[in-house]
Amino acid sequence: MRINQSILLVSLLSLSPLLSHPTGAAPVGVCYGRVATNLPPASTVINLIESNGISKIRLFNPDPDALAPFSGTGIELMIGVPNEILPTLANGSIATSQEWLQSNIFSHITPNQVRYLAVGNEVLQKDPFYTPFVVPAILNLHQALETLGLSQTIKVSSSHAATILSDSYPPSAGAFYPDVKPVLIPLLQFLRDTGSPLMVNIYPFFSYINNREHVTLDYATFRSSKVEVDKDLAYTNMFDSAIDAFVYAMEREGFEGIPVVVTETGWPTDGGEGAGADNALAYNGNVAMRALSNVGTPKRPGVGVEVFLFDLFDENGKTGSDYEKHFGIFGGDGIKAYDIRFN
Repeated sequence: MRINQSILLVSLLSLSPLLSHPTGAAPVGVCYGRVATNLPPASTVINLIESNGISKIRLFNPDPDALAPFSGTGIELMIGVPNEILPTLANGSIATSQEWLQSNIFSHITPNQVRYLAVGNEVLQKDPFYTPFVVPAILNLHQALETLGLSQTIKVSSSHAATILSDSYPPSAGAFYPDVKPVLIPLLQFLRDTGSPLMVNIYPFFSYINNREHVTLDYATFRSSKVEVDKDLAYTNMFDSAIDAFVYAMEREGFEGIPVVVTETGWPTDGGEGAGADNALAYNGNVAMRALSNVGTPKRPGVGVEVFLFDLFDENGKTGSDYEKHFGIFGGDGIKAYDIRFN
């Protein structure tokens, strides 16, 4: 991970099918990470999700054990297409993509519950071997969905790390790294043509932890009373600043009106300095509230912010810092780590 201004003030997401005509509050989704040895059984997970009014879930891969239990629940899903599958889909025919969709997704769940396919996760910055396969895989999957009559209801995109931005502060300086543009520009063209969102994973928590001389805890957790003005727009938190940095970056390349969806964001409850239930509630709670209230951002006021909070449970199998294991909103017993609402 490159720690620079792109991480410094990069945060969340904004989605509306028609940016100029928002149609209501954006729903709050939750990521269902499964890198753990102590997760509750699937039936318990479904009951927990439904009882808390969670209507959208992100699955990082189409694992049948995780996917099949959602069948018939009405819960909308974002389903990840794993990085390692991209070469097969990119180099194969439309029939290859159709077969993959049928075998891995539609044999377990009906298409009307699938809202997004996230084709690859953080490939451009963290898994560059797969970079050449991202857009061809997306095009093949989209054409396969067209053949099946599903391309209007299932949107296809790719989820990227916030570090694809070389500059993000002030937001109007938002710009993509030159080395990602050869892939990103064709991707943005596809997103514009199909009415699909740019997907980004953003963590103001790590911006704060790695840049404490520049980022305050209050600014990262919606507690700041300081107002920063950029092009006559007022910013009081990293959430707004980050979304608009991506909007400006896309506009810099000639792409206006593409929605931004935050496919992953959260705050840990343990693991070291800055973590804790109070800070997690302040951040995640405000993210959810703003989505439900249709607040938007200074550059896109009133455009609902669709977001997927990370994570449903702690993941004891995660590697890296101790923080990585403690993003869970719920304990394995189903008890909330803090009192957040999703609807």
